[in-house]
Parts: sequence; C-alpha cells; structure tokens
Amino acid sequence: MTTITLTEEDGARVEEFAGSLFMAALGAFEALNVEIGLRLGLYEKLADRGALTSTELADAGGVHERYAREWLEQQAVAGVLEVDDAGASADARRFTLPPAHAHVLLERDSEAYMAPAINFVPLGGWAVDAVVEAFRTGGGVPYADYRVHDIQAGFTRPVFLHHLTQEWIPALPDVHTRLSAGPARVAEIGCGEGVAAIQIAIAYPSAMVDGFDLDDASIAAARKNAAEAGVADRVRFEVCDATTAVSGSAYDLVYCVEMLHDVPDPVGILRGMKSLAGDEGVVLVVDERAAEAFTAPGDEMERFFYACSTLHCLPVGMTEEDSAGTGTVIRPATVRRYATGAGFSDVEILPVEHPQFRLYRLVG
Repeated sequence: MTTITLTEEDGARVEEFAGSLFMAALGAFEALNVEIGLRLGLYEKLADRGALTSTELADAGGVHERYAREWLEQQAVAGVLEVDDAGASADARRFTLPPAHAHVLLERDSEAYMAPAINFVPLGGWAVDAVVEAFRTGGGVPYADYRVHDIQAGFTRPVFLHHLTQEWIPALPDVHTRLSAGPARVAEIGCGEGVAAIQIAIAYPSAMVDGFDLDDASIAAARKNAAEAGVADRVRFEVCDATTAVSGSAYDLVYCVEMLHDVPDPVGILRGMKSLAGDEGVVLVVDERAAEAFTAPGDEMERFFYACSTLHCLPVGMTEEDSAGTGTVIRPATVRRYATGAGFSDVEILPVEHPQFRLYRLVG
C-alpha cells in the first residue's frame, strides 16, 4: 500500500480536495436521479398537472408509490422540485416543478435545455470499462458502440436552431448571398441526425443539401427527420466517407460541425472537403472553442472538454492505426496545422462569439 507523507500545510488541501470530489460524486448521483425522472416521464407529469402527491404522481406516471415518494423527496432536497409543506405527512406533501426548471428539463429547442447532458451520465459506467481497456491497449472505442447519436443530436439541436442560419452562415457573406439567391449546393460532413442540414434547407429554399456520415443509425434518423420536416426532396443523406462523397459539380459550401476532433484522419477529411468545394466553394469548420494554449487548472468549459475527451472523443478518434489522436480539446493551432496538411493556404477565424464553438473558414 502506498504511504503518503503529509505536511501541516497539506492538511487543508486534503480537506479541500476531498470536498471537491465529494461534490463531484454528489453531482453525478443527483444527475442520475434526474435521468430517472426523464426516462419515466415524471417531469412531464409534474409540468402538466401542477403540484402532486406521491400517490398522484405514481398513478399518473405508472410507477410504484414508494419509489415515487422517495424520488420526489430526493428531488426537493436537491432543489429540483419545490414542496408546499415539508412538515406535512409523507402522503400529504405536494411537489411542484418550477416553470424555469421545467424549461431546462423539457424544452428541447431551448439553449438552456440540459436533458441531453444528463443523458450522457448513465453511459459513464459502460464507457469507463471500454475506455480503461483502450488506455491499456492504445486502441479506441468505435462511435457506434457508445449509442449516443440521438443524445448528441439533442445536445447540438438548440445551437443549430438559434445560430446556424441566423449568425454562422451570415458570417460568410458570400456564402449567404449564394444560398439566398440559389440554386446552391451544400454538403455537411459528419451530419449526424441531420438537424443542421435540415435547418439550412428550411432557411434557404433554393439550396440542395447533402449530408454524409459513417454512422448508419444517424443516417437513418436523418432521413426520417428530413421527411418529417418536409425537405426530403432537397436534402439527401448518405453513409459514406468525405473522401468518397464527390457528386457532380462542386459544392458552394462544405462544412463540418464538432466532428473534426473525433476523426482518426482529420487531414484526410479536410482534403476531402477541399475537393468537394472545388475552386469556388467555401469550407467551414466549426469545432470546440478550446483555449489557445494549455493552462491548469482550467475554467469550466475547458474542464468539460477534457472530461468529454478522455471518456468519448479521444477513444473514438483512436480506432484506427496512426490516428491523429486529436481529442475534444482542438486548439486553433491544431486546426491550422491540419488545414495546411490538407493543402489550404490560410485559416480565418470568423468573428462569431459562442461559449462552446469557434468557426474557421479554410482558404485556398
């Protein structure tokens, strides 16, 4: 057993660090209880029906009353729900979901929507086992094994709804003009469930949009989403690699969002995007707004990026030999290096402010 020798000064740091880990564990446990409420639809019942007793919630949600009571009390203690009279008997207490909390948990188009972030937490147990093995072997964990395509789509959906066609594409004035005037062709690499591609088709009625992804489940969902949005005649989704996605004339815009850091061969992806854009098209890369250089400790967003990287993004990117091994924390210098390797002459960082994303226009 390892013996650690502590100085008197270390005593305070021991207490502080132990406390921070306890709070991290507490946050994880409470997140799992939120996940229970999301999976069982309990928050919807509370939002729809107002203050409920444990018996009323059990009946409405189709769950056992004893579990409903314990969950309601836990949620109130954690500050998620409000209780009208904590001193009342257990079966008489009524619990309410505040409108602001309901918005965060249930309003999937809101930028405050946090359910997808919670949905990731239960995957941690499975992911840790797979990632530990990857640490030992130097291999990776395939994206499809995580089964998170729907969660990922839910996480980025509000960003696409509120920023993609309102700010991001207009930050490329020449592209915005082309898409507005039409006809125009757009290609998305790593399209996932197609939310971004569909938004572009809706905002620019003369645009034809092609989405490419290697994940079969994502493409199946994207095709369904396009049909439901009424744009399936102008949006096409295919399972294929960017380097094999050439179709007819060059595209006016070729873009990728939050995927370059996940791929084993980012230079090859950018080279494929360059080919798709031809001489006149524009290449746009949207990826994490990581700090320009490594510093420690980091702020909350940097901590979030690194936590995602070890658990998901780096293992996904390490699935092939000679992988670039980028990870979530993709810095501007890294994007420039990949772009140069792919044959671009310059990289412009667009003047678009967003807490999570940075936009790069690849030139030449």
